[in-house]
Amino acid sequence: MASQDWFDKDFYSVLGVAKDVSEADLKKTYRKLARKYHPDSNQGDAAAEAKFKEVSEAYSVLSDAEQRKEYDQIRAMGSGARFTAGGQGAQGGFEDVFSMFNQGRGARYQNAEDFDDIFAMFNQQQRGTGFGSGRFGQPSGGFRGYGGPTRGADVIARTTIDFLTATKGETITLQGEDGKPFKVKIPAGVSDGQKIRLRGRGRPSPDGGESGDIVVQVTVRPHPVFTRDGINLRVTVPVTFTEAALGATIEVPTLGGDPVRLRVAPGTPSGRVLRVKGRGVETSKGTGDLLAEVQVAVPSHLDEAAREALERYQSLEPKENPRAELMSKARG
Repeated sequence: MASQDWFDKDFYSVLGVAKDVSEADLKKTYRKLARKYHPDSNQGDAAAEAKFKEVSEAYSVLSDAEQRKEYDQIRAMGSGARFTAGGQGAQGGFEDVFSMFNQGRGARYQNAEDFDDIFAMFNQQQRGTGFGSGRFGQPSGGFRGYGGPTRGADVIARTTIDFLTATKGETITLQGEDGKPFKVKIPAGVSDGQKIRLRGRGRPSPDGGESGDIVVQVTVRPHPVFTRDGINLRVTVPVTFTEAALGATIEVPTLGGDPVRLRVAPGTPSGRVLRVKGRGVETSKGTGDLLAEVQVAVPSHLDEAAREALERYQSLEPKENPRAELMSKARG
């Protein structure tokens, strides 16, 4: 952008903001306008493309504190000042600006220090985000040079894996938008609904920026026996009434391995959880445990001898109401 443009263009009006707009409100307004006029959303619309360039140009100046200060100073000089190229008809170029400063000082510039006052305002432009390396007025980066490069779009992919794969981790192969296969490393302990991001593997930028990502959404099939509890695994283990009442050593399944033996203490109630250390989900952050929840199984079929034995036990069991405490708390 040539310096003369800074006299001619009202960047605040372009963005529709006040001159004292905050940095946060400026960014919010720019993002809204950039989304509205971005060429990706307005294919073939020359007017939208021109507006996007105009908005990006304005934001690239106003979002930089130094450039914004210099822009405000230059605009304050008045739109009558012009910088013109050398050659025929160029005699009035810098003199217009110099004359404005002379009015304030009441005399001509007398030494090099005077000239520094005016040139220092423009030397900083080469350092801003809207200008190239070493050439005044040459934009760089972004959509045709304005507003910074545009990031490529993300690509969404979906995959369904079994419970064991989600727990142990595995590298799988998926098919991309272009029909070509690509590999995805499923980390151990991935959960249902989790997203895996492959950086820079998405769609390319339309203007030389970084590519988007591939975002893989993972669905995990439920397991018929095990469920996840963070990095722990849960399993419900049925026991008989006599095992729970008298105590027993039982076998408990593990995921993808041999069963383990657990001791059920005498008088174990239904719902008690027994823990097996280190037999949960192995992740980079640690290894979980296997949580075995005891569930007392009530027999649905009794022969005559069993029924008589239970009736004899019933006549001998303590005459305590197991629901007494519950009822007391409920009455509260």
